[in-house]
Amino acid sequence: MDNRTRTLAVLNYEPYDRLPVVHFGYWADTLSKWAAEGHITQEQAQGQAFGNVFDVQLNKLLGWDFCWTCAFMWNNKLEPALERRTMEERPDGSRLVMNEDGLFFLEKTGVTSLPGEVDHLLKGRKEWERIFKPRLHFGPHRIHHAQVKVNGQELQFDQGGRELLLRKDGPHPFGLYCGGLIGVFRDWLGLVNMSYLLADDEALFDEIAETVSELIYQGIKYVLEAGVRFDIAHFWEDICYRSGPMINPRMFAAKFGPKYRRITDLLNLHGVKLVCMDCDGKIDALLPIWLENGVNIMFPIEIGTWQASIRPWREQYGRAIRGVGGVNKFAFEGDRADIDAEIERLRPLVDLGGYLPCPDHALPPSSRWETVQYYCERMHQVFG
Repeated sequence: MDNRTRTLAVLNYEPYDRLPVVHFGYWADTLSKWAAEGHITQEQAQGQAFGNVFDVQLNKLLGWDFCWTCAFMWNNKLEPALERRTMEERPDGSRLVMNEDGLFFLEKTGVTSLPGEVDHLLKGRKEWERIFKPRLHFGPHRIHHAQVKVNGQELQFDQGGRELLLRKDGPHPFGLYCGGLIGVFRDWLGLVNMSYLLADDEALFDEIAETVSELIYQGIKYVLEAGVRFDIAHFWEDICYRSGPMINPRMFAAKFGPKYRRITDLLNLHGVKLVCMDCDGKIDALLPIWLENGVNIMFPIEIGTWQASIRPWREQYGRAIRGVGGVNKFAFEGDRADIDAEIERLRPLVDLGGYLPCPDHALPPSSRWETVQYYCERMHQVFG
């Protein structure tokens, strides 16, 4: 078996020879630390990105089979993106910056935590009609300018990229990135402003949601009808936190459930039966909405303070649900005993079937190189 066959067998509750050992990437500071310690080169630390040549090199050095989140990425955001600009230099050394999504935030040299939101360019219909909506039309260029190498699997365009997109078969599962129906929308407006917009101008809220979902649908349709074969589709939302959803589940079901169903029906029609949702936080209240609308893999099953696990979901929803993730990322800051304990915790979850362990987020700077290597080695031994 290769890793593609193994992964599909795991997620389809079929027999497999061993469990693939997968990861979710690294913080930039983690790679910088490992380079300073001499484990990798500065070029590898600075050049690593999901699925690129440096990521594949790190997989070999550490013992990973592949990066779970690698997928064929196409541009389903603003095109062209807004120009990133420094709006103000402040006396304390911080800068007020506007990014490519129109988010105004404070940036400070050497600080790598999530930036504090200050304001958003998109405030209402005026900015939507003039700046944002014109940047959300679908065209083949969004596909033809996309990333062309994923986990060593190459894509090529015939006749200079004018027509068909082709895949060379590779040893790893091949994913298609589908974006987020509300996550990107939330980034443009901010959570507070998005919530007010729903109350103050529901027609505009619906128009933005429809425009985003239509762009995603048309992009997916274009790629699939070109004949590219995918194993897994990947959505992203990040609309939950430690206590539950940031949005009202009833609203999400009513306004976004049908949009998910339209897209997953299209994916299913072209043989893509495994559809993954990347959402941090406590997702339990949204999980049934995704399941009812064709999303059947939950990721990264972030443990957090709420101790997320696939077990209660499996007890409630049965084999309709699959999972990837659920490995405590902070175990990698410990020693071999911490890894052994974490793997023992995972054993009964793996036995449930339909579950692929993966760190529940990118590895933080506290992660130890030798501990990560030991985890990969032990995972191969225990689940081989």
